[in-house]
Amino acid sequence: MYHVDTSEQPVVLIWEVTQACGLSCDHCRADAQPDRHPDELSTAEGKRLLEDAAAFGEGQLVVLSGGDPLVRDDIAELVAYGDGLGLRMTMTPSGTRSLSTERIEALADAGLKRIAVSLDGAAAESHDAFRGETGSFAETIRAVEDARDAGIPVQVNTTVCRETVGELPAIRSLVSELGAVLWSVFFLVPIGRGRVLEAIDPAEADAVMRWLAAVADEEPFGLKTTEAPHYRRVVAQRSANEASDAGGDGSKGGRTGVIAGDGFAFVSHTGEVYPSGFLPQSVGSVREQPVHELYREAPLFRELRDRDALEGKCGACPYRTICGGSRSRAYAHTGDPLASDPLCPYVPPGYDGPLPWESSSPTA
Repeated sequence: MYHVDTSEQPVVLIWEVTQACGLSCDHCRADAQPDRHPDELSTAEGKRLLEDAAAFGEGQLVVLSGGDPLVRDDIAELVAYGDGLGLRMTMTPSGTRSLSTERIEALADAGLKRIAVSLDGAAAESHDAFRGETGSFAETIRAVEDARDAGIPVQVNTTVCRETVGELPAIRSLVSELGAVLWSVFFLVPIGRGRVLEAIDPAEADAVMRWLAAVADEEPFGLKTTEAPHYRRVVAQRSANEASDAGGDGSKGGRTGVIAGDGFAFVSHTGEVYPSGFLPQSVGSVREQPVHELYREAPLFRELRDRDALEGKCGACPYRTICGGSRSRAYAHTGDPLASDPLCPYVPPGYDGPLPWESSSPTA
Protein backbone atom coordinates (compact mmCIF):
# COMPACT_ATOMS: atom_id res chain seq x y z
CA MET A 1 0.00 0.00 0.00
CA TYR A 2 1.47 3.32 -1.04
CA HIS A 3 1.68 6.13 1.50
CA VAL A 4 -1.37 8.36 1.81
CA ASP A 5 -1.32 11.77 3.48
CA THR A 6 -4.61 11.38 5.34
CA SER A 7 -4.95 15.13 5.85
CA GLU A 8 -5.40 15.38 2.07
CA GLN A 9 -6.86 12.05 1.00
CA PRO A 10 -8.75 9.16 2.59
CA VAL A 11 -7.27 5.70 2.33
CA VAL A 12 -10.86 4.47 1.92
CA LEU A 13 -13.82 6.40 0.48
CA ILE A 14 -17.12 4.57 0.84
CA TRP A 15 -20.18 5.51 -1.19
CA GLU A 16 -23.41 3.98 0.07
CA VAL A 17 -25.11 3.88 -3.32
CA THR A 18 -28.43 2.72 -1.83
CA GLN A 19 -29.97 1.52 1.42
CA ALA A 20 -32.25 -0.90 -0.40
CA CYS A 21 -31.49 -4.55 0.33
CA GLY A 22 -33.29 -7.88 0.39
CA LEU A 23 -31.67 -8.97 3.66
CA SER A 24 -32.46 -8.08 7.29
CA CYS A 25 -29.05 -8.56 8.88
CA ASP A 26 -28.92 -8.32 12.66
CA HIS A 27 -25.97 -5.90 12.62
CA CYS A 28 -27.12 -3.60 9.79
CA ARG A 29 -25.88 -0.04 10.27
CA ALA A 30 -28.26 1.28 7.62
CA ASP A 31 -31.51 -0.32 8.81
CA ALA A 32 -31.69 -1.38 5.16
CA GLN A 33 -35.12 -1.42 3.50
CA PRO A 34 -36.62 -3.36 0.57
CA ASP A 35 -37.16 -0.25 -1.60
CA ARG A 36 -34.82 2.44 -2.90
CA HIS A 37 -35.01 5.95 -1.45
CA PRO A 38 -36.43 8.49 -3.93
CA ASP A 39 -33.67 10.99 -3.10
CA GLU A 40 -30.71 8.70 -3.83
CA LEU A 41 -27.90 10.20 -5.88
CA SER A 42 -28.77 9.77 -9.55
CA THR A 43 -26.47 8.24 -12.13
CA ALA A 44 -25.33 11.70 -13.23
CA GLU A 45 -24.79 12.83 -9.63
CA GLY A 46 -22.91 9.61 -8.92
CA LYS A 47 -20.59 10.21 -11.85
CA ARG A 48 -19.94 13.74 -10.62
CA LEU A 49 -19.12 12.31 -7.18
CA LEU A 50 -16.63 9.91 -8.79
CA GLU A 51 -15.06 12.80 -10.71
CA ASP A 52 -14.67 14.69 -7.44
CA ALA A 53 -13.20 11.58 -5.79
CA ALA A 54 -10.60 11.39 -8.55
CA ALA A 55 -9.42 14.85 -7.44
CA PHE A 56 -8.04 13.21 -4.27
CA GLY A 57 -5.28 11.71 -6.37
CA GLU A 58 -4.37 8.79 -8.58
CA GLY A 59 -5.61 5.38 -7.49
CA GLN A 60 -8.12 6.55 -4.89
CA LEU A 61 -9.91 3.52 -3.43
CA VAL A 62 -13.71 3.73 -3.70
CA VAL A 63 -15.98 1.15 -2.07
CA LEU A 64 -19.54 0.95 -3.39
CA SER A 65 -21.66 -0.23 -0.47
CA GLY A 66 -25.27 -0.41 0.62
CA GLY A 67 -27.79 -1.79 1.33
CA ASP A 68 -27.14 -3.92 -1.70
CA PRO A 69 -25.41 -1.98 -4.50
CA LEU A 70 -26.77 -4.46 -7.05
CA VAL A 71 -30.27 -3.11 -6.48
CA ARG A 72 -29.15 -0.26 -8.77
CA ASP A 73 -29.31 -1.16 -12.44
CA ASP A 74 -26.61 1.42 -13.24
CA ILE A 75 -24.01 -0.10 -10.93
CA ALA A 76 -21.80 -1.61 -13.66
CA GLU A 77 -21.96 1.73 -15.51
CA LEU A 78 -20.76 3.53 -12.37
CA VAL A 79 -17.95 1.01 -11.86
CA ALA A 80 -16.80 1.46 -15.44
CA TYR A 81 -16.96 5.25 -15.15
CA GLY A 82 -14.88 5.26 -11.97
CA ASP A 83 -12.40 2.82 -13.46
CA GLY A 84 -12.00 5.12 -16.44
CA LEU A 85 -11.16 7.97 -14.06
CA GLY A 86 -8.33 5.93 -12.53
CA LEU A 87 -10.20 5.06 -9.34
CA ARG A 88 -9.80 1.63 -7.74
CA MET A 89 -13.43 0.54 -7.74
CA THR A 90 -14.52 -2.15 -5.27
CA MET A 91 -17.89 -3.31 -3.95
CA THR A 92 -19.62 -4.87 -0.93
CA PRO A 93 -22.77 -6.57 -2.29
CA SER A 94 -25.22 -8.58 -0.22
CA GLY A 95 -25.15 -12.36 -0.33
CA THR A 96 -28.40 -12.65 -2.23
CA ARG A 97 -29.56 -13.87 -5.61
CA SER A 98 -28.86 -10.39 -7.01
CA LEU A 99 -25.19 -11.37 -7.08
CA SER A 100 -25.70 -13.64 -10.07
CA THR A 101 -22.98 -15.11 -12.26
CA GLU A 102 -24.01 -12.70 -15.02
CA ARG A 103 -23.80 -9.64 -12.76
CA ILE A 104 -20.36 -10.71 -11.51
CA GLU A 105 -19.11 -11.11 -15.08
CA ALA A 106 -20.49 -7.68 -15.97
CA LEU A 107 -18.72 -6.12 -12.97
CA ALA A 108 -15.47 -7.81 -13.97
CA ASP A 109 -15.83 -6.42 -17.49
CA ALA A 110 -16.51 -2.96 -16.01
CA GLY A 111 -13.18 -3.04 -14.15
CA LEU A 112 -14.16 -3.95 -10.58
CA LYS A 113 -10.93 -4.49 -8.63
CA ARG A 114 -12.29 -6.37 -5.60
CA ILE A 115 -15.55 -7.74 -4.24
CA ALA A 116 -16.22 -8.10 -0.51
CA VAL A 117 -18.72 -10.64 0.81
CA SER A 118 -19.87 -11.17 4.37
CA LEU A 119 -19.55 -14.43 6.29
CA ASP A 120 -20.83 -14.22 9.86
CA GLY A 121 -21.01 -17.95 10.38
CA ALA A 122 -18.97 -20.88 9.13
CA ALA A 123 -22.06 -22.84 8.07
CA ALA A 124 -25.47 -22.13 6.62
CA GLU A 125 -27.41 -22.37 9.88
CA SER A 126 -25.53 -19.69 11.79
CA HIS A 127 -24.79 -17.38 8.86
CA ASP A 128 -28.35 -17.45 7.51
CA ALA A 129 -29.78 -16.78 10.98
CA PHE A 130 -27.52 -13.74 11.35
CA ARG A 131 -28.34 -12.51 7.84
CA GLY A 132 -32.06 -13.06 8.14
CA GLU A 133 -32.49 -15.12 4.97
CA THR A 134 -32.32 -18.84 4.33
CA GLY A 135 -29.95 -19.60 1.48
CA SER A 136 -27.70 -16.57 1.99
CA PHE A 137 -24.70 -18.73 2.93
CA ALA A 138 -25.00 -20.90 -0.17
CA GLU A 139 -25.45 -17.84 -2.42
CA THR A 140 -22.39 -16.21 -0.87
CA ILE A 141 -20.17 -19.25 -1.39
CA ARG A 142 -21.38 -19.55 -4.98
CA ALA A 143 -20.68 -15.85 -5.57
CA VAL A 144 -17.14 -16.21 -4.25
CA GLU A 145 -16.49 -19.05 -6.68
CA ASP A 146 -17.97 -17.03 -9.56
CA ALA A 147 -15.87 -13.99 -8.65
CA ARG A 148 -12.70 -16.07 -8.63
CA ASP A 149 -13.64 -17.52 -12.02
CA ALA A 150 -14.14 -13.96 -13.31
CA GLY A 151 -10.76 -12.88 -12.00
CA ILE A 152 -12.07 -10.59 -9.23
CA PRO A 153 -10.16 -10.86 -5.92
CA VAL A 154 -12.45 -11.61 -2.96
CA GLN A 155 -12.45 -10.07 0.52
CA VAL A 156 -14.42 -11.60 3.40
CA ASN A 157 -16.03 -9.39 6.06
CA THR A 158 -17.03 -10.80 9.45
CA THR A 159 -18.82 -9.15 12.38
CA VAL A 160 -17.50 -9.84 15.88
CA CYS A 161 -20.17 -9.87 18.59
CA ARG A 162 -21.42 -12.29 21.24
CA GLU A 163 -23.36 -14.29 18.63
CA THR A 164 -20.37 -14.81 16.28
CA VAL A 165 -17.18 -14.80 18.35
CA GLY A 166 -17.22 -18.54 18.96
CA GLU A 167 -17.23 -19.23 15.22
CA LEU A 168 -14.19 -17.12 14.36
CA PRO A 169 -11.74 -20.07 14.16
CA ALA A 170 -14.06 -21.94 11.79
CA ILE A 171 -14.65 -18.80 9.71
CA ARG A 172 -10.89 -18.30 9.53
CA SER A 173 -10.56 -21.78 8.01
CA LEU A 174 -13.32 -21.03 5.53
CA VAL A 175 -11.67 -17.74 4.50
CA SER A 176 -8.51 -19.69 3.76
CA GLU A 177 -10.34 -22.42 1.84
CA LEU A 178 -12.10 -19.82 -0.31
CA GLY A 179 -8.81 -18.23 -1.35
CA ALA A 180 -9.77 -14.76 -0.10
CA VAL A 181 -7.11 -12.05 -0.32
CA LEU A 182 -8.24 -10.24 2.84
CA TRP A 183 -10.24 -10.96 5.99
CA SER A 184 -11.80 -7.79 7.40
CA VAL A 185 -13.01 -8.31 10.97
CA PHE A 186 -15.58 -5.75 12.15
CA PHE A 187 -16.04 -5.18 15.87
CA LEU A 188 -19.66 -4.26 16.50
CA VAL A 189 -20.70 -0.61 16.90
CA PRO A 190 -24.20 -0.21 18.43
CA ILE A 191 -25.94 1.68 15.65
CA GLY A 192 -28.92 0.80 13.44
CA ARG A 193 -30.11 -2.78 13.94
CA GLY A 194 -26.74 -3.48 15.59
CA ARG A 195 -28.15 -2.00 18.81
CA VAL A 196 -29.96 -5.27 19.51
CA LEU A 197 -26.75 -7.34 19.39
CA GLU A 198 -24.47 -7.92 22.36
CA ALA A 199 -20.88 -6.77 21.99
CA ILE A 200 -18.03 -8.72 23.54
CA ASP A 201 -16.34 -7.07 26.51
CA PRO A 202 -12.99 -5.20 26.34
CA ALA A 203 -10.89 -8.04 27.74
CA GLU A 204 -12.40 -10.46 25.22
CA ALA A 205 -11.79 -7.97 22.43
CA ASP A 206 -8.09 -7.81 23.28
CA ALA A 207 -7.93 -11.60 23.41
CA VAL A 208 -9.56 -11.85 19.97
CA MET A 209 -7.11 -9.28 18.61
CA ARG A 210 -4.12 -11.21 19.98
CA TRP A 211 -5.50 -14.29 18.26
CA LEU A 212 -6.01 -12.31 15.03
CA ALA A 213 -2.40 -11.10 15.16
CA ALA A 214 -1.29 -14.74 15.25
CA VAL A 215 -3.66 -15.56 12.38
CA ALA A 216 -2.13 -12.74 10.34
CA ASP A 217 1.30 -14.33 10.81
CA GLU A 218 0.11 -17.78 9.84
CA GLU A 219 -2.23 -17.25 6.89
CA PRO A 220 -1.49 -16.15 3.31
CA PHE A 221 -4.45 -13.76 3.24
CA GLY A 222 -4.24 -10.22 4.61
CA LEU A 223 -6.08 -9.29 7.79
CA LYS A 224 -7.46 -6.00 9.02
CA THR A 225 -9.90 -4.88 11.67
CA THR A 226 -12.75 -2.41 11.21
CA GLU A 227 -13.85 -0.08 14.03
CA ALA A 228 -11.11 -1.65 16.18
CA PRO A 229 -7.96 0.39 15.64
CA HIS A 230 -6.56 -0.81 18.96
CA TYR A 231 -5.67 -3.98 17.07
CA ARG A 232 -2.63 -1.93 16.04
CA ARG A 233 -1.83 -1.33 19.71
CA VAL A 234 -2.10 -5.07 20.38
CA VAL A 235 0.24 -5.79 17.45
CA ALA A 236 2.68 -3.10 18.61
CA GLN A 237 2.73 -4.52 22.14
CA ARG A 238 3.29 -8.00 20.74
CA SER A 239 6.17 -6.72 18.60
CA ALA A 240 7.61 -4.81 21.54
CA ASN A 241 7.58 -7.95 23.67
CA GLU A 242 9.30 -9.89 20.91
CA ALA A 243 11.84 -7.10 20.44
CA SER A 244 12.50 -7.02 24.17
CA ASP A 245 13.05 -10.77 24.21
CA ALA A 246 15.49 -10.31 21.32
CA GLY A 247 17.24 -7.33 22.93
CA GLY A 248 15.47 -4.66 20.81
CA ASP A 249 14.10 -1.33 21.96
CA GLY A 250 10.38 -2.17 21.71
CA SER A 251 9.59 1.07 19.87
CA LYS A 252 5.94 2.08 19.49
CA GLY A 253 6.66 3.77 16.15
CA GLY A 254 4.45 3.22 13.12
CA ARG A 255 2.27 5.00 10.64
CA THR A 256 -0.85 6.78 11.76
CA GLY A 257 -3.78 4.37 11.82
CA VAL A 258 -6.92 4.94 9.77
CA ILE A 259 -9.97 5.98 11.80
CA ALA A 260 -13.23 7.79 11.05
CA GLY A 261 -12.44 11.13 9.43
CA ASP A 262 -8.71 10.40 9.32
CA GLY A 263 -8.08 8.26 6.28
CA PHE A 264 -11.74 7.29 6.04
CA ALA A 265 -14.84 9.02 4.68
CA PHE A 266 -18.39 7.95 3.91
CA VAL A 267 -20.94 9.34 1.45
CA SER A 268 -24.54 8.39 2.18
CA HIS A 269 -27.12 7.33 -0.41
CA THR A 270 -28.49 10.89 -0.39
CA GLY A 271 -25.06 12.52 -0.67
CA GLU A 272 -24.34 13.45 2.95
CA VAL A 273 -20.68 13.16 3.94
CA TYR A 274 -19.80 11.54 7.28
CA PRO A 275 -16.48 10.58 8.89
CA SER A 276 -17.83 7.02 8.87
CA GLY A 277 -21.11 5.24 8.25
CA PHE A 278 -21.03 4.43 11.96
CA LEU A 279 -20.50 8.08 12.91
CA PRO A 280 -23.51 9.75 11.24
CA GLN A 281 -22.61 13.42 11.75
CA SER A 282 -22.92 15.13 8.37
CA VAL A 283 -20.41 17.79 7.37
CA GLY A 284 -22.23 18.68 4.16
CA SER A 285 -23.59 17.28 0.92
CA VAL A 286 -21.77 16.33 -2.27
CA ARG A 287 -24.68 17.96 -4.07
CA GLU A 288 -23.42 21.30 -2.76
CA GLN A 289 -19.66 20.88 -2.30
CA PRO A 290 -17.09 18.42 -3.72
CA VAL A 291 -16.25 15.51 -1.47
CA HIS A 292 -12.53 16.29 -1.55
CA GLU A 293 -13.19 19.78 -0.20
CA LEU A 294 -15.43 18.49 2.58
CA TYR A 295 -12.92 15.84 3.59
CA ARG A 296 -10.01 18.29 3.72
CA GLU A 297 -11.75 21.34 5.18
CA ALA A 298 -14.71 20.31 7.38
CA PRO A 299 -14.02 21.21 11.04
CA LEU A 300 -15.17 17.80 12.30
CA PHE A 301 -12.79 15.98 9.96
CA ARG A 302 -9.92 18.28 10.96
CA GLU A 303 -10.69 17.66 14.64
CA LEU A 304 -10.75 13.89 14.18
CA ARG A 305 -7.34 14.07 12.48
CA ASP A 306 -5.82 15.72 15.54
CA ARG A 307 -4.90 12.84 17.84
CA ASP A 308 -3.97 15.34 20.56
CA ALA A 309 -7.64 16.43 20.66
CA LEU A 310 -8.73 13.01 21.93
CA GLU A 311 -10.13 12.93 25.44
CA GLY A 312 -9.93 10.61 28.44
CA LYS A 313 -7.54 7.69 28.36
CA CYS A 314 -7.42 7.74 24.53
CA GLY A 315 -5.97 11.26 24.75
CA ALA A 316 -3.37 10.12 27.29
CA CYS A 317 -2.49 6.92 25.43
CA PRO A 318 1.05 6.56 24.03
CA TYR A 319 -0.41 4.48 21.19
CA ARG A 320 -2.85 7.17 20.03
CA THR A 321 -0.97 7.95 16.79
CA ILE A 322 -1.05 4.35 15.57
CA CYS A 323 -4.49 3.65 17.07
CA GLY A 324 -6.75 6.57 17.90
CA GLY A 325 -9.61 4.40 19.11
CA SER A 326 -12.92 3.91 17.35
CA ARG A 327 -14.38 7.40 17.05
CA SER A 328 -17.63 5.79 15.91
CA ARG A 329 -17.97 3.65 19.03
CA ALA A 330 -17.09 6.59 21.25
CA TYR A 331 -19.83 8.61 19.55
CA ALA A 332 -22.37 5.77 19.79
CA HIS A 333 -21.77 5.40 23.53
CA THR A 334 -21.35 9.03 24.60
CA GLY A 335 -22.43 11.33 21.77
CA ASP A 336 -18.85 12.70 21.73
CA PRO A 337 -16.64 11.45 18.87
CA LEU A 338 -13.49 12.49 20.76
CA ALA A 339 -14.25 10.43 23.90
CA SER A 340 -12.46 7.21 24.82
CA ASP A 341 -13.29 4.01 22.97
CA PRO A 342 -15.09 1.81 25.53
CA LEU A 343 -14.00 -1.43 23.84
CA CYS A 344 -10.29 -0.90 24.59
CA PRO A 345 -9.19 -2.18 28.04
CA TYR A 346 -5.72 -0.61 27.92
CA VAL A 347 -5.08 2.00 30.63
CA PRO A 348 -2.04 4.21 29.90
CA PRO A 349 0.68 4.22 32.58
CA GLY A 350 0.04 6.97 35.11
CA TYR A 351 -3.50 7.66 33.88
CA ASP A 352 -5.95 8.16 36.76
CA GLY A 353 -8.92 9.74 34.99
CA PRO A 354 -12.36 8.26 34.21
CA LEU A 355 -12.62 4.91 32.46
CA PRO A 356 -15.22 4.62 29.70
CA TRP A 357 -16.67 1.26 30.71
CA GLU A 358 -17.49 2.62 34.16
CA SER A 359 -19.98 5.18 32.88
CA SER A 360 -20.73 4.69 29.18
CA SER A 361 -24.03 3.47 27.87
CA PRO A 362 -25.23 3.48 24.25
CA THR A 363 -27.07 6.61 23.26
CA ALA A 364 -30.61 6.32 21.92
